[in-house]
Amino acid sequence: MEMKHKMSAFKSEFLQVLQSRGFIHQLSDETGLDEQLAKEKTTAYIGFDATAQSLHAGSLVQIMLLYWFQQTGHRPLALMGGGTTMVGDPSGKDESRKMLTADDIEENKNGIKQVFSKFLDFDNDKAIMADNAEWLLELNYVEFLRDVGKHLSVNQMLARDSVKLRLEREQHLSFLEFNYMCLQAYDFAELAKRYDCRLQMGGSDQWGNIVSGVDLGRRMGTPSLFALTTPLLTTSSGAKMGKTADGAVWLSDSHLPAYDYWQYFRNSEDADVGRFMRLFTTLPLDEIARYEALEGAELNEAKKVLATETTAMVHGREVAEQAAETARRTFEEGQATDTLPTVSVSKTDFESGIGLLSLIVQAGLASSNGEARRHVKGGAIRINDEQISDERMNVSIEQLNDAGAVKLSMGKKKHFLIKPE
Repeated sequence: MEMKHKMSAFKSEFLQVLQSRGFIHQLSDETGLDEQLAKEKTTAYIGFDATAQSLHAGSLVQIMLLYWFQQTGHRPLALMGGGTTMVGDPSGKDESRKMLTADDIEENKNGIKQVFSKFLDFDNDKAIMADNAEWLLELNYVEFLRDVGKHLSVNQMLARDSVKLRLEREQHLSFLEFNYMCLQAYDFAELAKRYDCRLQMGGSDQWGNIVSGVDLGRRMGTPSLFALTTPLLTTSSGAKMGKTADGAVWLSDSHLPAYDYWQYFRNSEDADVGRFMRLFTTLPLDEIARYEALEGAELNEAKKVLATETTAMVHGREVAEQAAETARRTFEEGQATDTLPTVSVSKTDFESGIGLLSLIVQAGLASSNGEARRHVKGGAIRINDEQISDERMNVSIEQLNDAGAVKLSMGKKKHFLIKPE
């Protein structure tokens, strides 16, 4: 199987789009996959384990793969890992994952499903949402070993970088995790049987697992299966995509306000603007090229476009434009608006006075009073745009502005409205 992608004149629209926008890292049987996609409507899947109640921006590349797959006339399948989440994927990990309960996994699945509805059209079987718990939790272990295990190569599993690294460092790799590779390979064979799924996609760290599924399907007599992976994405400075000092950049507004999501992409590094536009927006390539050529202050306008377009994909056009307008009024006009992220505090607490440090923690600007105190001493905290140096200050109802709120700011880019309820 071909391990690295070479520039080709693809016949299928899907691979043409992926190549032009920088999605392709590895392909198996490049010619065969291109012919399959050009010949007929095809089903492809990506698996998402339910390890949290939302996906974050680090999953955007995979979600956009499914989006473009549907836009070019094919049927995407988003596979929830209700079964595999109980095991834990060791790929790229130095240690075992925390084990989740069945209730945790179910709650996480429900949150993740809402993300996909923003990118994919599930009406009339145009896209599929499946869950590998349907077949994995019903497996008879001895039958699985006899019918499937005989086709899986332990030699290949031990050769995987993710496994070799753990073994070389003498870090614990449980038999439970080792079986994850078997289960993911079996998923592909099962989806091929149930939905005629012919292609599995994922990040390059999943190449070994995906290829195992291709090989297992061949040994079990399924039609030709294919693999496609994307480059693992980091920012130009090497930071992991979708992570900040404050935590994950979640795709659900219940976990991260749309305004903060907009700000994350607005603060992209200069060198990432064009690449992020190609990967995370649907802007035409010639328009992206014009933005990419901008320099200096003009590049800031391109970052605003990037932020608005990426936010529109996740939260809708109206919300994205509202976030852009809030940022403009906050930073360019110095105004606070009621579209800033809001933290509700009981009216009784407001009337008696709330400690500043407690308020900073409630707004999520610090994880403890000690951290909040350091922000105050460092001059980072402002109330209604006035810098605060007194860590013992109480915020009270007398400080409500004309909008009936108190504006709490940390630095130049984090602003909240504190409102009594």
